[in-house]
Order: sequence, then structure tokens, then C-alpha cells
Amino acid sequence: MSLAKVTQVKGLALAVPGDDIDTDRIIPARFLRCVTFDGLGEHAFRDERTGPDGKERAHPMNSPQAARIAAAKQGVMVVGFNFGCGSSREHAPQSIWRFGFTALVGGSFAEIFFGNSTTLGVPCVTLSKDDLAECDAFVRAHPDVEVTVDVQNLLVTAGAKSWKASIAASARDGLVNGKWDPIADLLDGATAVDQTAGTLAYVVGK
Repeated sequence: MSLAKVTQVKGLALAVPGDDIDTDRIIPARFLRCVTFDGLGEHAFRDERTGPDGKERAHPMNSPQAARIAAAKQGVMVVGFNFGCGSSREHAPQSIWRFGFTALVGGSFAEIFFGNSTTLGVPCVTLSKDDLAECDAFVRAHPDVEVTVDVQNLLVTAGAKSWKASIAASARDGLVNGKWDPIADLLDGATAVDQTAGTLAYVVGK
């Protein structure tokens, strides 16, 4: 199975403020009962976006900018520190990706959330505290400017602004070389797996 090489992601950006945003805020537990991940995008940040009365709250994910990103299915979410903390539900990055975000820029990411995101081909790059604040402010002030997350060269660019980014070397290598999904790698090696299994006594019963 050939996977796309994720060397660069470009799209409109949306800033979602706050540190320590956990996976229950990203996708409430009641939506985890789904059989597939289809349709999770519409429920991203559901309880942040909608009050108990069903009315929309003032939240970035209810903005016209978010609607544009959802329509294009190619956006960059700018977040704070320790994003995706809490329970390890893979539904959280699935909901963000299915909403339309194809890259995240933040101060830091919870380890399991980071892994679940990059195995979807969604890079999660980090900026220094000062650079993140500047990027966040720029995104808010210039909603029509596309942001480029350059995974290959570890840069985040918006207009004439550029910030040095970081990402774990193993994740970066997997993304830029099209090896970001371990299940796809396993399927690609299915013939070799079968051949090896055929030589193992405890498998063939000899």
C-alpha cells in the first residue's frame, strides 16, 4: 500500500486557545460508541461549541473560518501546550482530521495523541513559547492567509512570517517518506510475514 509523502501541509488556520485541552474536550465520551470513525468530525469539540440548551457558544470551531476549513478539508489548527492530554482515545485526532484539519501547530502535545495523529498522516509540530504566541496572534489577525507547515524543512510559514518548528525525528521521517502508518507497512510485508510464519514450528504445527 503506497502512502502519500507528507512533506508539506498548507491551508487556512484556526487558533483554538488554551493549554491542557484533553481528549474529552476534543471529543466527548458519548461519541466513542461509534462502530467506525465516520461522522466524528461534526462532533469535534461538541460540548465546547454547544451549550446544554443546544445553542451554539462563542467558540473558534463555530466560526466562519472553521466552516471554510471544513469545506476545504485542509486546515491548520494552532493550539497551546499539552494538547490532547487525558485519556488515550484515538477518536480525538480522528475527529479533528475528519473535521478538516491536516496539521497541528502547538507548544507541546500529549504523547499518545501525538502518535495517534501522526499515524493518520497529520503532523503535529511544536514552536517555542514566544514563536507560538506570535503565530497565534498572526493567525487571528490574518484569517485569509494560508499557513504552511513544512515538515521536510521544519518551518511554519504564514505570509512573510516564518518560525522554526520541531517534531520527533522518527515521526518526521515516517511522514516525509510515506511510512507514517504501521498497519500499511504490515500489509505491504504480508507476503514476507506469511513466508516467515511458514518456517515456524509453533505456527505450522511441526
